Amino acid sequence: MKFGSIARAALASAALCVGATGALAGDNNGNFMVRVQGTYVVTQDDAKSIKLDGAELRPGQDAAVSDEFIPTLTLTYFANKNIAVELFCCFAKIGVDGKGSVLGPIGEIAESWIFPPILTLQYHFDPVMGIKPYVGAGVQYIHYFNSKPGDNLVGSVDFKDSWGFALQAGLDYQLGGGWYANVDVKKVWLDTEVTWKNPLGDGRNIVSKVDVDPLIISAGVGYRFNLEDIFGARTSVSSLK
Repeated sequence: MKFGSIARAALASAALCVGATGALAGDNNGNFMVRVQGTYVVTQDDAKSIKLDGAELRPGQDAAVSDEFIPTLTLTYFANKNIAVELFCCFAKIGVDGKGSVLGPIGEIAESWIFPPILTLQYHFDPVMGIKPYVGAGVQYIHYFNSKPGDNLVGSVDFKDSWGFALQAGLDYQLGGGWYANVDVKKVWLDTEVTWKNPLGDGRNIVSKVDVDPLIISAGVGYRFNLEDIFGARTSVSSLK
């Protein structure tokens, strides 16, 4: 993804976030938080197997998923002052590079758009001097779409959707008026299977099983508020503190 496209998407996301919350009264004890972040995804990947027409190509062959910088959004619901559920999401475009005497050096051998939401259950510690650390655990699902082979290959490519376990740690720093600065790190363990159909033009397929295992590093700003401020509450709502 080009940096200009990322910047435009981030600005658009920020505008939507501010527009949606601008009419609300920020509340450091509110039951919802929205964050806009810049996120760097480091794929700590390894090709477990690479087969050509069913025959193992390794050792000496590998396939690597590209690292990406992307704009992201999170929505967090606080059940009480310590327990919360967070949904993290974005869209991104990834590339897969071939390595070794058979797969490379030919550069990018596949690319795909992905929709990779992460759902985590969190524990938020009580604030100390405006700093609120938290930890979480959950799952990530990745849906791949608009996949195609690289410029140097023919045929078609298919990515198998992925599920994985996620761990998370981060902190929010109170800026006042419901606003927060945020840093967050997630580690996910997942894999995918990539199939290049007829990449060599001779009817044979290349199938690779790849451990992706991304490290997801985010920083941004958040806005916390009460959902009842939008829809109105039938009864008074006690502070989460």
